[in-house]
Amino acid sequence: MVKMVSHGKHIAIIVEQLNKFNPENQSMEDFLNESAEVLQTLNMTDENFVLETLAGCIEYKSLLDVVVNAFFVRDGKHCLFSDRNLYAVICYLATFQLEELGLQHFSRIVKSLDTAKMHKFLRFFFNALNLNTWIKDEWSHFYDSLYVKENWIDPLLRWQPKVQHMIEQLTDKLNNCTTIVKTSTVTQPKEFNLTVPKPRAIPIPLPIPVLEKSQPVPPSTYKSPKEKKQLEEIKTKNRRKAEDLLLKANTNQFRCATMKLEKEKNTPDSMKSKPTFQAQKIQSRIDNIPVKLNAAAILREGALYQRKMEQELKRIENLLRGARDPSEFLEWQKQMRGKDLEEQLAEIECKRLQGKLSHEEAVLAHQNVIQENKKKADLMREEKAELMHQYAEKRLQEQKEMRELVEQIVEGHKNAKQAKLKLQKYKQQIVQEVCEENQELLRQALEEEEEKLRKRYELIQQIRAIESLPSLKNKFVDLTETGGHGLICEMSIVELRERLALLRETQKAAEEEKRDQIIHEKQAKEQLLLDKLDQISVFRAELGRAAALKQEEKKRKSQSDERPVKDERILNLQQKIIEKTMERKKQAELLKITPQKTSITSAKNSLHQDHWKELEESRERQFKILQHGFMARETAQKMAAYEAAKSGATVCILRSKIK
Repeated sequence: MVKMVSHGKHIAIIVEQLNKFNPENQSMEDFLNESAEVLQTLNMTDENFVLETLAGCIEYKSLLDVVVNAFFVRDGKHCLFSDRNLYAVICYLATFQLEELGLQHFSRIVKSLDTAKMHKFLRFFFNALNLNTWIKDEWSHFYDSLYVKENWIDPLLRWQPKVQHMIEQLTDKLNNCTTIVKTSTVTQPKEFNLTVPKPRAIPIPLPIPVLEKSQPVPPSTYKSPKEKKQLEEIKTKNRRKAEDLLLKANTNQFRCATMKLEKEKNTPDSMKSKPTFQAQKIQSRIDNIPVKLNAAAILREGALYQRKMEQELKRIENLLRGARDPSEFLEWQKQMRGKDLEEQLAEIECKRLQGKLSHEEAVLAHQNVIQENKKKADLMREEKAELMHQYAEKRLQEQKEMRELVEQIVEGHKNAKQAKLKLQKYKQQIVQEVCEENQELLRQALEEEEEKLRKRYELIQQIRAIESLPSLKNKFVDLTETGGHGLICEMSIVELRERLALLRETQKAAEEEKRDQIIHEKQAKEQLLLDKLDQISVFRAELGRAAALKQEEKKRKSQSDERPVKDERILNLQQKIIEKTMERKKQAELLKITPQKTSITSAKNSLHQDHWKELEESRERQFKILQHGFMARETAQKMAAYEAAKSGATVCILRSKIK
């Protein structure tokens, strides 16, 4: 058995060392060696006990963490987390060292610590149900279940009744103990030895402003201005105009939809023969527009033309070596693309006509639905008339009841108004009396404050007269002498000024050298840019000529192109659409609909016709765009070959000139 003098002290040392241990940065052996150096002041027995418990707590940390974590979750919710290692040490001693220490020695260690904490933890740990169930299962994850039961759980259950007796003693101690308040020595503050500041000059108080008599309120404030009346008159006029316009709009609501064919026939030929507006293309010469180029743009354009020249030279070299001309391939490609374009356009036209045909069929179906809806609407009108008659009778009865109620309420309001007027007059009298009393009190307070301020003003003038006496405090300073602080780099103010002047001269010389260097670099850069600009102007002139030739060829080919012949499928679909439209018109004539509804349907039909006209125009536009794109691609490829041949020759000439 180990004999120890102060149990609580040694447990505190173990807890402190465990708090220092970091398993990521330290190994267990190094940590134990360091702690052995710290524990040299203790006896051999005490040192061995502390080291053994430290080693055990680190070795069986996983088992101890299971119990301590569960304790904090269940019974120790309000315990401090800083006492975690303390509970781990007690758990280790109870599990692994209880038979070696003995119950008497273990109870001394427990009693030397905080009774409330030990009571909570031991009651939780030595619970037979906890030991047999989840503690046993959790420990079995780390070690063999038979080993856990024989070596740790069974001994703990054996010691459980004796430890339970010790827990009862702790409960009695908690119930009977009186809290002893430790009287700590109170710190007595000492005054700082500070310099007493000079008393500040009292500022002269500002004179209190005398209240001026307020002017009476002008009577114009209670009268409404003339501008307001004029604005109201204008508002009413505008409102009447708006109402008239709204009436006209409602009456002529579907006037645009009910346009008759006779009006269209009667319209003069001069209106129809008016030429539509055609936007003229702006012919601008790009070459004549002056463009300002910065240094980066000049260098970029020069590099681009240089790259193009190198590519063209390579192409000419390849042709000289025996490379093939791609003109045949381009012609074949043009033919194939033309066929694809014709097929594509035929499919688009077929889809459009199919959509138009389905639209005509939908219109026929819609006309059939209108006939059915007309019959249903007649039945609904009859039912509605009956319901409206019943509703009108109910409304008449309700109005009579409401009139009676209104008459009763009006009588009650008249009595309430008379009482309010009496109360208002009484309150006005009280307010006038209170205002008179307040004015008298304010006058008295102002007079007292004026007297106090006069006395203060006199005192301040006396104090300032005393302070204004002159005091001579002059000190002679020699600029050639040093401070006398004993430093190596110490110098006088005159020497410092001389050194600063020398530094400024050296800085000016360096700045001038740098300025000259920058000017030389700038001149070289400007010369380079001028050379590049000359080269760019030559290239641009050649590109302008090539572009003019390209546009001439485009114009010739656009004139020679014709619109492709329509397909048989398209012609069949157009015939079907004409037949369907004829059927729809015949059915529309047979239908006998009210004039308002006919106007609506005619408006809808005109809208549908406009829609289909727009679709046809868009189709024609698409065809032109596709044709133009195809032709542009073909001409671009041919012109590129032509330009390449021409520009190659010009580049060679330019090179020879440059050389």
